[in-house]
Amino acid sequence: MTSTAQAPQPGARTAHPDHLGHVIFIAAAAAMGGFLFGYDSSVINGAVEAIRDRYDIGSAALAQVIAIALIGCAIGAATAGRIADRIGRIRCMQIAAVLFTISAVGSALPFALWDLAFWRIVGGFAIGMASVIGPAYIAEVAPPAYRGRLGSFQQAAIVVGIAISQLVNWGLLNAAGGDQRGELMGLEAWQVMLGVMVIPAVLYGLLSFAIPESPRFLISVGKRQRAREILEEVEGKDVDFDARIDEIEHAMKSEHKSTFKDLLGGSFFFKPIVWVGIGLSVFQQFVGINVAFYYSSTLWQSVGVDPTDSFFYSFTTSIINIIGTVIAMIFVDRVGRKPLALIGSVGMVIGLGLEAWAFSYHLVDGKLPATQGWVALIAAHIFVLFFALSWGVVVWVFLGEMFPNRIRAAALGVAAAAQWIANWAITASFPSLADWNLSGTYVIYTVFAALSIPFVLKFVKETKGKALEEMG
Repeated sequence: MTSTAQAPQPGARTAHPDHLGHVIFIAAAAAMGGFLFGYDSSVINGAVEAIRDRYDIGSAALAQVIAIALIGCAIGAATAGRIADRIGRIRCMQIAAVLFTISAVGSALPFALWDLAFWRIVGGFAIGMASVIGPAYIAEVAPPAYRGRLGSFQQAAIVVGIAISQLVNWGLLNAAGGDQRGELMGLEAWQVMLGVMVIPAVLYGLLSFAIPESPRFLISVGKRQRAREILEEVEGKDVDFDARIDEIEHAMKSEHKSTFKDLLGGSFFFKPIVWVGIGLSVFQQFVGINVAFYYSSTLWQSVGVDPTDSFFYSFTTSIINIIGTVIAMIFVDRVGRKPLALIGSVGMVIGLGLEAWAFSYHLVDGKLPATQGWVALIAAHIFVLFFALSWGVVVWVFLGEMFPNRIRAAALGVAAAAQWIANWAITASFPSLADWNLSGTYVIYTVFAALSIPFVLKFVKETKGKALEEMG
């Protein structure tokens, strides 16, 4: 997908749009893709133990079923830009909505383990598409004066999607008498959990018909008049729209479409700045954050927490995730990206270290001792809070700002790919590592959180307040 970065514009463009409420609706509708991203990513948390029991599989096979969606994510993210440039942003959203719907139905009604894995890949492809198309569309449609705030809708929608999925799972588990395999609406409870995603998926599809195509795409295919109408819709009437359209056309023609070859150089294959981007992506995942969203119910049950309570704790963790994300959105431009990352790293070391200590104790009657149990629970929330208020948001801000213009798109693609691969590695390895030594697994995550501190101090440069053109 072509870059949305443009040169500084005349002051008229920062005027308040006449229909700000309409613009907010457009951004919120597009961010439904982010909601589904979060929902589909974490809803599997409620089905892990039921899938293990129903198909009688070990930790390694279970991990592959959970993690296989990430393969679809990587493919969807890699291809969404080209699809959107060819058929439009709205059509791309509609394809993602259809895939989310198909995945929800298929996952709820699997014939066997292999087709459940297949439907997970389909859902992953939709997640990958949503992860690219939502932010790009919002950036292209939003009035410049509101672009940053409207752009944050995507991240907010993701964390709300995670929280809602855990709340729905908890409610359905209670309705099924606390049994993930209990009967509910003629199916097992875990099947209903996966199937409920049909509702937001259909809503996403319907909303896509209610919002306009990106003016940037319309101009690229020669539909200048329609682009002008949409610009007037979102930017108000006090703008020279012919000049705006000419400006967008000029920006698109002058953009350098970076390729993989542009990233090569330096002593270690890639340019140093590309390695910094890859490092940020890998550290973001290697602290084990997605264990909290894919496996938290299983984790708590493994140390003796009642299934219903474990689902509730997954929900409270998601609420903490939302709070942390809001904190990051408030302070990322005030405190700066680098200080926020360092604060988050220190907090994560404390949270993960306490979890490792708590899980090192032997279970008594299948449960952690009371003190260690409470420490583990509080520490898990501390970890998620500090991740959310720092690395969860800051890494994406860094990746969008740190690369020079000439390589930004390609470098961002490589860094995002590294993130999906690291996510897969953590997701696929956790069940087997937990069987080996749960405390030891958290020691590993703690070490990565600790190593992120010198990495940020030495290699990461602050990007706060700098124009994209200043990145060299």
